[in-house]
Amino acid sequence: MKLKIKPYIKQLKDWPQTGHHIMAQYNDKEIVVYQSYRPEIGSFAVQHQCFGGAFSLNRMTWIKPNFLWMMYRNGWGQKEGQEVVLAIHLKREAFERYLKQAVYSSFQKDIYKTKEAWQEQVKNSSIRLQWDPDHDPYGAKLERRAIQIGIRGAEVKAYANDDILEIEDISGFVKEQYQFVLNNQLDHLLVPEEHPFVLTDDNLKRRLRLQ
Repeated sequence: MKLKIKPYIKQLKDWPQTGHHIMAQYNDKEIVVYQSYRPEIGSFAVQHQCFGGAFSLNRMTWIKPNFLWMMYRNGWGQKEGQEVVLAIHLKREAFERYLKQAVYSSFQKDIYKTKEAWQEQVKNSSIRLQWDPDHDPYGAKLERRAIQIGIRGAEVKAYANDDILEIEDISGFVKEQYQFVLNNQLDHLLVPEEHPFVLTDDNLKRRLRLQ
């Protein structure tokens, strides 16, 4: 596994507790995002190192850079249809391209002049943006907000093939760590090392509400 892993307890003290943050594992070239699928899709992706087969290019697909938010969403890989947990090493330039195009899933009156203008952008955009409460390992809501990004249209085709550097199946790791959650042993819990994602574009940071 190429993911960098670190004890949850050690990271917790360094993570921001409130505000909008893109918590992620990243460097100058890539950022790791997570998705979960049924075996038919997940196994194909790992084998071919791209998305295809039963993966639909006609639907919106959602990526999450925050590991624990993904674990909340997929029930630590226990939910039906989300058994195969993928760590997708995505080109950083692709991720930032998504952010620049992103339109909020709901109307934001301080960003869009009118609801009609927002609806027009939603109609024409290939990227959605949504902020949700982040969650702790047990699934409890936190004050900090976590991002997820929806991709469709021409961008989903690029995502499925050209934007990905590597796809890892981390289902085994997830199952192992989930046992520590079930046994209330968070002092043993290991999770991917994450930090707030840093953007240099001040206008984009404001639009994304990044702290």
